Parts: sequence; structure tokens; C-alpha cells
Amino acid sequence: MFKKIWVLFIFSVFFVSTVFSQSLQTVAEKSRFTATSTSAEVLDFLHELQKASREIRLTTIATSTEGKPIAMAILGTPPPESPLQAKAFGKPIVYAEANIHPGEVEGKEAMLALMRDILLGNRHMLIENQILLLVPDFNPDGNDKISKTHRTNQVGPKQGVGVRQNGQDLDLNRDFVKLETPEVTGLVQNVWNRWDPMLFVDMHTTNGSDHREPLTWAGPHNPNMNPKIYKYVRQKMLPTIQKKLLTRENITSLPYGYFKDRTNPNAGWVTFDYKARYSTNYAGLRNRFSILDENYAYADYRTRIKVAYEFLREILRYTHDHGAEMQALIHHVDHETIDAGAKPDTAHSRFGTKIEALPFKKPLKIEGYDFTVITDSSGKKIYQKLPETKIYHPPFYGDFTITKSVPLPRGYILPVTVPEIIAKLRQHGIVVEKLDTLAILRVQKFRFKKLFPSKWPFQGHWLTHASVTAKMETDTIPAGSYFVGMDQPLAPLIATLLEPQSDDGLLVWNFFDRYLTAEWSRNLGIYPVLKVFDQPPGMREIVR
Repeated sequence: MFKKIWVLFIFSVFFVSTVFSQSLQTVAEKSRFTATSTSAEVLDFLHELQKASREIRLTTIATSTEGKPIAMAILGTPPPESPLQAKAFGKPIVYAEANIHPGEVEGKEAMLALMRDILLGNRHMLIENQILLLVPDFNPDGNDKISKTHRTNQVGPKQGVGVRQNGQDLDLNRDFVKLETPEVTGLVQNVWNRWDPMLFVDMHTTNGSDHREPLTWAGPHNPNMNPKIYKYVRQKMLPTIQKKLLTRENITSLPYGYFKDRTNPNAGWVTFDYKARYSTNYAGLRNRFSILDENYAYADYRTRIKVAYEFLREILRYTHDHGAEMQALIHHVDHETIDAGAKPDTAHSRFGTKIEALPFKKPLKIEGYDFTVITDSSGKKIYQKLPETKIYHPPFYGDFTITKSVPLPRGYILPVTVPEIIAKLRQHGIVVEKLDTLAILRVQKFRFKKLFPSKWPFQGHWLTHASVTAKMETDTIPAGSYFVGMDQPLAPLIATLLEPQSDDGLLVWNFFDRYLTAEWSRNLGIYPVLKVFDQPPGMREIVR
């Protein structure tokens, strides 16, 4: 009798879940793929999932400029109540976000649908041995400014999409160094620093060239990251996922980019650059895996959602099968980074200050279209796509290579007069210590030699690059000075932020502007950060 009741109970739960799964539709599904969800509708959908399943918890990682919550769904069996509990579970943690650019909406709709199918449908295995942190609407301010006049080159949705920028009129995917938006600051402090996901996935839509592959993707590009992380994503993880998508779903894909010259497709395929300001590169500099999802803008809206759904599902299948292997590699890389920072080998421990995108030896195969070139009345040559298809084999300029470098130190020393810099480092989760006593150390000092300010403002800043002269000398370091040691996992990020010749560091983003010139003088000043190569300072305590 008990067995019959138990079977009936299990069947009823399954039946109710199935019916609920079928009735709970995204805005895209309900509108027959003509509309996208507002931020309020995203929250409503998440709350409906929470009512129907005990395997989801909702939290807020930040509040937008315009006061809207940025919700993160935590999925697991069970979902952990805190990062500490997640650590005790020992399961891999995967973080994925969509709608950082709210004109690019299919990632948001695909993520919501996949969450529903994981919790209430037939995708449950994706949370059996991993924890998922999912943010479907990372930029609610931009999301809710829906208009049919936005991204008109994109095929749907017909009822319009939001805008690229957040409520501050800033691009969130350029904020990962300066941390001046509440959205990205919340992500770094409340996800990266607390949950420390092993994989970061960022979902977008392309702006670029005509081709027939509905999906493009990339890993982190910055060569100052640990090469083991880069090689794993590029040489193992993404090729495996690419093959599975093709065999299981007949979805073709290629590395994200666009033709260097649309009128000469075989001249080259180029991609986004290596700078830390981009989310996927930032993740790599934290010694973590990352994947950029770029769905093809010229595919129809329904197709883009399906492709985004299947790509995210395939990524989670991969982490389900290889999570332990990925965790082990991260553990190894973290310890390798700590050891290298404790005893740097100046011949091999280097930081790239000049990086070039070189072509890989093997060209890509791109399923494109034939075209013609016409000349308009002003004499300008215009590319015009033809319906006939054509295969191209351009070199792929995606091999980001260091061509100039400087040695990495044991650590950096900063004076007590830069509390705002210390606060920024700590926002990133970097350990900063303070000297308890005076120290006499051999240090490298830098004087500004020449400044190269940008001609136009960018993201609220006039970017500043500088050349410097370096000099080794023995110096007396006062008690209370700050020390940022390189014997920590975030060492690649530390160097990116503090090296005077870093092309995307805090100097570039104007955090050191008041040191560029001496007071009451037109002479260039001294960079207030010293490099220590020998013994680290003695007595010190962690800044909290």
C-alpha cells in the first residue's frame, strides 16, 4: 500500500512539474518570438520558478544606477545558502550572465528557458554535480529602454530591444578595470570575490560580417594570464563543445570576429582585443576559465535563442563531465602563481607591455556569401552581399603574443597618500598589506618621461598612457606604507592594474593623474608605485 502511495506521489510531482514547465513560458515564447522581456518580467519569471522548485535560490548581486535589482539565480541540489556552504559542497561553480548589452537579448531569453527546463523539465542532470549562478538580466536599466529603433541591423525581435549602455551611459563590458558602475562592481565583489566561479560565460550578439554560422565564440585573449588556462579553453574545451553542437544539433560555429576587409574576405579574420576591461579577459587574469558567446545578429530571433540555448546547455554539459578536471587545473595554476610571485625569476616571470594579434598558422573555414562591390555617387566603394554562398579561408588574427615585456616583482609598494588606489585594489579582491615598521629596501622607481593622452574621451575618461624611465636604488620605506605581494592568485591582475606601462591599468584610467606632474611645475612627476624584487618587507598586516 505504501509503495503504491509513493509511486502515485512521485508520478503526481512529475506530472505537475511537466505541466507547469509547459505552461511557464518566456516572453519570447509567449509572443511567438516577436518580443523580449522587461526587467520586471524577468523577475516575475524567476519568482515563478522559485515557487515551483526547491532547487533554486534568488539573491541580488547589485542595484542598478536607476534602482533596479540585479537578480542572480543559484541552482543546485540543493542550492547553497552561501559561498561558504558552496565551498563545503565541493562542487564546481559556473557563473553565466546575459544582457550586459541589452540590445543583444537572446541570451537572456535562452537562459530563462534553460533554467526552467533544468528545474522543471528534462535538463535536471546539469545541476546534479555542479552549482550554477545565473544572471539573465545584468543590465536592467538598458534593458527597459525598449524601442523598435534600436539595433535595426539585427533580425528581430520586431517589438524592439533595449540600449547598450547602463543608467550612467557607460558600457558595462568596458568597466572591469575601473569598477565605476554598480553592476560590474557588484559582480566583482559579490560573485568573483565571494563565490569564485571556475568558469565565467558572457552572452552577446554579433555586430559584424556576413556568414552562415549562427554561433561564434571566444575564450580569454590576454597573454599575461596563465597559459594553461588559455590553452585549456582554446585547445580543449571550445573545440569539444563545437563538435558536440554540430553532431547533436547541427549548429555550425567559429571563433568570434569579423572580416578585416569585407571586400577581401581572405585577407583576414580579426576579433576583439586582449585588454582587461573586457569581461572574458578579466576572468582569465583572475586565473579562471571564461567563454564569450556571440550569436549571429543576422539570424532570425527564434534561431538566435535556440542557438544560445544549445550553446549554454553544451557548456554546462561539458562542465558537468569535466568539472573535477577543471577544478584541479585551477588549483594547480593558483599554486603555480603563488610560488612564482614568492620567488620571481626575472628572466621568465614577465609582464607584457606590448601585445600584437598575430595570425594562427592554420586558416579558418568560414561559410560565407559571394558579394559585389559598387561605387556610390561620392566615389565610395560599398560592399553588397549576394544570395550565392561561398567558402573563405582567411588567416585568423587571434594569436595574441607579447612582443615587449618587463620583469615581474615580488610586490609593489604604495604610499599612505593613495587610499583610493588601495580601495580600488581591494574591490578587486586583491590582498593588500601594511608595513608595521620602517623598512630599507632595494626598489625600482619610475619617473614619467612622456605622456600620451587620448584625443577623445572614452567611457567617461581621457585615457592616459605614459613612457617611464626606471632606476634601481635603496630607499627608506616609512611604516604605514602599503605592500601588494605577488604571491597570491590574482598576481596577473595586480600587474595589469599597477604596472606603469600597462595599457589598461589604473594609470590609464586616470587614478594616478595627480602624480603626472610635480606641484607648481610643468616637469613630469614620479610614479608613486615602487617595485620590490629582492626580499619582501618584514613586519606587515593585512588591510581590512
